[in-house]
Amino acid sequence: MILTATRRLLVQRGRAWNFYRNFRWQAGPVSQAKKDGLLERLASGRPIIGDGSFVFTLEKRGYVKAGPWTSEAAVQHPDAVRQLSREYLRAGADVIQAFTFYSTDDKLQYKPGGGDSISDATNVTSAQLNNAACDIARQVADEGNALVVGGISPTPSYTDGKGKETVQKEFETQCKIFAEKDVDFLLAEFFAAVEEVEWGLEVLKKTGKPVAATMRICSEGDANGVSPGECAVRMAKAGADVVGVNCLFDPDTSIRTMKLMKDALDEAGLKPYLMAQPVGFHTQEVNDVKMGYMMLPEWPLAMETRVISRADAHKFARDAYDLGVRYIGGCCGFEPYHIRALAEELAEERGKRPLGHDKNCLWGDSLGESTVLASKSKNSRKYWETLKPRTGRIESQQTDDRIHPSSNGTFHN
Repeated sequence: MILTATRRLLVQRGRAWNFYRNFRWQAGPVSQAKKDGLLERLASGRPIIGDGSFVFTLEKRGYVKAGPWTSEAAVQHPDAVRQLSREYLRAGADVIQAFTFYSTDDKLQYKPGGGDSISDATNVTSAQLNNAACDIARQVADEGNALVVGGISPTPSYTDGKGKETVQKEFETQCKIFAEKDVDFLLAEFFAAVEEVEWGLEVLKKTGKPVAATMRICSEGDANGVSPGECAVRMAKAGADVVGVNCLFDPDTSIRTMKLMKDALDEAGLKPYLMAQPVGFHTQEVNDVKMGYMMLPEWPLAMETRVISRADAHKFARDAYDLGVRYIGGCCGFEPYHIRALAEELAEERGKRPLGHDKNCLWGDSLGESTVLASKSKNSRKYWETLKPRTGRIESQQTDDRIHPSSNGTFHN
């Protein structure tokens, strides 16, 4: 596909409103960029749009069990995982992540309270799950110009103190499959302790593929008190090509944490690419609490009133890009329409628009076509950027005073 324009008029933040209204897709030859991998794309300077929420979204759709948050749906309900992946591709994602979250054998076999494990209940093993997830991701990615990433996440073995060798064996099971399936790059995500990230990176680097690493931290640092800046430096020195944060915290907090990471990396003379994938919820009461949004009374089954707006997603994309972050996506709560907002906001920088642009009411532009008079006055960027959404609940508060910054507890991986 080739992106052409009839005109450009630079306006606020160096973008053009007419860019959005006048750019269109035209059929054309497949770009050579289709062969570019993660590092080649990042080296071009153009931002990469990641995908969004999987466990949270699939839980709402009835395919993931809240609590364990494991990804056996890749085996049990592959069509559901495939459909969500396609929605992210259409929304503008440049990367399709294999649904391998919490998919080590020790997690699948974990028996909290002595009950049945996920493996007991489903007969799904780590090898089966990772194989199926990679196949789904590759199928969808090949429908567009997207990359496939295989990911590892924290293990119960680390939390239980079973040691480096045991933890790395869990990662090795996954990485063997990632190598066989020839995923485009690897990701260590959602880690609370930089030490476990380093152990994971040792395994990931053996594949010879590009590696990214993100942690679920705020300004308070990791589970062991290591600062965000030191975490970033240690990840980079351990071989991560891309470093950053994901999950637990909202976009504004993630940007602040990324600034701390960037400053420390600059001071150390290290230049990995930067990555941010926050949750799609407003979490201001817990932005300095290590457990993040999991300390909110609404987590995890009543988070709907905290969902960020499309305008919030646009703002996050711009703030991240201006900071120098070039891999920009979302985690829990970041739905396909949020990812589309990221892709639309950075359309000029990316040189393309999302496939789903044809049905996107960007900043309400198509509301002018409505026969409902109340809609016609809402067809402007200014309206949606300045809107202060309400919950519709008479008893609701803007923030929750039941949360205290001292609530820095821990939880089992």
